[in-house]
Amino acid sequence: MIKEYYNRNKETITNFIWRAIQVGGKQGITFLIFILCAKLLSPYDFGVYNYILAITFFLIIFGDFGISTATSKFVAEYNATDKEKIKYVLFNASVVIFFSTAIITILTIVFGPIYLGERYYYILYLLPLVFLAPLTSLYDGIYRGLKRFKRLSLITLFTGLASIIIVYILIKKYGLLGALISQNLFYLLLVFILALGFKEFRLKLNKKIIKDLTSYSILVGLSSIGYYLYTRVDILVLGHFGYIEEIAYYEIISKIFTFILTPILILGTVTAPNNTKNFSLKKYSYLKNKIKKESLILLIIGTLTALISYLILPLFFRIFFNEYNLVTLTTILNFMLILVPLRFFSSYLTVAYIIPGGFVKISTICLITFGAINLILDILLIKPFGLMGIIYATILTQLLFIFAKDTYFYFKIIKNLKN
Repeated sequence: MIKEYYNRNKETITNFIWRAIQVGGKQGITFLIFILCAKLLSPYDFGVYNYILAITFFLIIFGDFGISTATSKFVAEYNATDKEKIKYVLFNASVVIFFSTAIITILTIVFGPIYLGERYYYILYLLPLVFLAPLTSLYDGIYRGLKRFKRLSLITLFTGLASIIIVYILIKKYGLLGALISQNLFYLLLVFILALGFKEFRLKLNKKIIKDLTSYSILVGLSSIGYYLYTRVDILVLGHFGYIEEIAYYEIISKIFTFILTPILILGTVTAPNNTKNFSLKKYSYLKNKIKKESLILLIIGTLTALISYLILPLFFRIFFNEYNLVTLTTILNFMLILVPLRFFSSYLTVAYIIPGGFVKISTICLITFGAINLILDILLIKPFGLMGIIYATILTQLLFIFAKDTYFYFKIIKNLKN
């Protein structure tokens, strides 16, 4: 039975393994840098580090604005319908990213001192990321769309291992500035090696491809802004109200939460190209059954994961974060674990079906709506409850978002699709 299941799902299993190595390598290096910063920096400086990163990645959203995600979708489509178009995607998408990141960089330099004050100095160190991060995501989208998961994983793993020693030295020697500079070095090396691994491109503008990418990326970009408001804006609110050290506590739990969800997101990106193909071929009955079965399985796995995390993670805190208030960390963790079972199937549904199926409007509208609600609740609850007010707002808005998005997608879209 096991052998039969493997043979039937061989491609998905193999791609999942390589994608896990790739994302695990990238996330692992990022998480290791995170741990090093937490250990080597004071809680206050660590809070500043995460605050600056949150601002930078907010700028990156506008630099990328969904181009990398749209690229993955269209590369998968072109791979099934017109392979010649794939050769023009990299250059045309890069042109769009270059102009958008140039505008964001100029605006940051002009208005940064006014809005960021004394922390503008730190932002300057991370400005290269505004271009480098979208470019790595663009290459990632192309590799995923072509299902070259093995090559992508090997490149990412090699890059991470090659940069880890330099990263440690920089953080050890230069502290907060070293931690910021290390982000640039990691992404620069990753872009360089990804570029070496993909040479099937043409340096020629194609208006049709640019139109396809930008029209769909606008929806994805708006969704990314909504997602930021829905998840990451909490850090900006904490920083604005002077809760700099509390950012460190929030971000520790947030990183662990992301780490827990990573395997599900990996699985979603691996199955996404095939799901795009099935939607294109109108295999709706097959997709309906697949969605129901996978959602139930992931809900069960998510529940077990939450229970295991509840038992194991307090020990992890005592080993790696003993200089922090362990009671605060554990309290935040226990509240956030409520979301794990639901986020398991909901995140997978978005990455594996909603976006690849061309229904990104659902995710975009829900993210913007509940992202705005999250921001409002953050501002209302932070004064009476402090850091825990942010946690309460996060849990409430994420529960509402999951219910609205997934219910609408299934009952208004999937059930009405006919072969």
